[in-house]
Amino acid sequence: MTTTPPQTTTAPLAGFTVAVTAARRAEELTALLHRKGAQVIAAPTLRILPLSDDQRLATVSEQLTRAPADIVVATTGIGFRGWVEACETWGTAPQLLTAMRSSRLLARGPKAKGAIRAAGLTEEWSPPSESSAEVLDHLLNLGVQGLRVAVQLHGQPLTDFTAALRLAGAEVIEVPVYRWTRPEHTAPLDSLIDTITTGGVDAVTFTSAPAAAGLLAHAHTTGTKTPLIKALRHDVMTMCVGPITARPLTTHHIPALWPQRARIGPQVRTHAQELPARFPTLTVAGHHLRLRGHAVQVDGTVHTLSPTQMRLMRALAHHPGQVKSRDHLLTCLGPGAHAHAIETAVARLRTALGDARIIRTVVKRGYRLALDTHR
Repeated sequence: MTTTPPQTTTAPLAGFTVAVTAARRAEELTALLHRKGAQVIAAPTLRILPLSDDQRLATVSEQLTRAPADIVVATTGIGFRGWVEACETWGTAPQLLTAMRSSRLLARGPKAKGAIRAAGLTEEWSPPSESSAEVLDHLLNLGVQGLRVAVQLHGQPLTDFTAALRLAGAEVIEVPVYRWTRPEHTAPLDSLIDTITTGGVDAVTFTSAPAAAGLLAHAHTTGTKTPLIKALRHDVMTMCVGPITARPLTTHHIPALWPQRARIGPQVRTHAQELPARFPTLTVAGHHLRLRGHAVQVDGTVHTLSPTQMRLMRALAHHPGQVKSRDHLLTCLGPGAHAHAIETAVARLRTALGDARIIRTVVKRGYRLALDTHR
């Protein structure tokens, strides 16, 4: 049997498997998680379709060129850039940008702000929270009665946002720059859902609300929604980029975490803090031992274990120090395992951990972790 040599590491996510569901910036997120030591499974839950050939976007752009909006709201950097780039393909970008110079530009966050400035324009205001709700509050406080407000959408309708503006007396012009759809090839997504529901993933990351909704929607169409939600509620940590992204999950009573600042960098840093904290450090046979997703960390050294060995370790650590009977541990070996197989499995686990004293044999009863505090 081939084993992975133990490695001493300070990487906080070493030994964990994290799923990336992003349709864009997946490579960046994957690289950041790798730097923290995680193994990564990437499967986009959605596909972004740019609308550079969409007549609706062209019509709206022409309308705003002829009659500039009083206020333009840029909600995402990629969306605002895509809008300008689409107009460049039609040869109308200079006219649109000239028209926008007479508009008051609002940016939902730093990425939208950067896109505005990259286009040679200047934003009037941007909220520190990167929240659409704060943008809406700002507009309502300004007063939009009788004003024309252009809102650049970001993948799905901002129904509540635009409805509130219309109720306040604004003429709202929606700018659909790109839209979400199902992945062209769903096999990676099917595989990801299967891995989540069978315990092969420790955490799932989401960088947009449509991505979270897309995962649940695909599971519904394939009949796997119930086991997926069960896994996300109990065994798998969900880490979102912000509270808006988490909304499709919390609607299904799936607990979700997010950083104080809605950016990928803080998301990964929060991930690296929260995921290891789910596994307490045990003092066993003079060692500091902590379980990971597919590994055990012993005194800072990560020992990668086979799935069977991890099942044994989880069973032994479920109530640390308590004796686990041979019959109980035998269930970790899978159907058909004979009674004497447990001795071999425990022996291999002891070898993999590097110190046989970590698992103590209790004569005629079974095995237990040799907790230093055990009496």
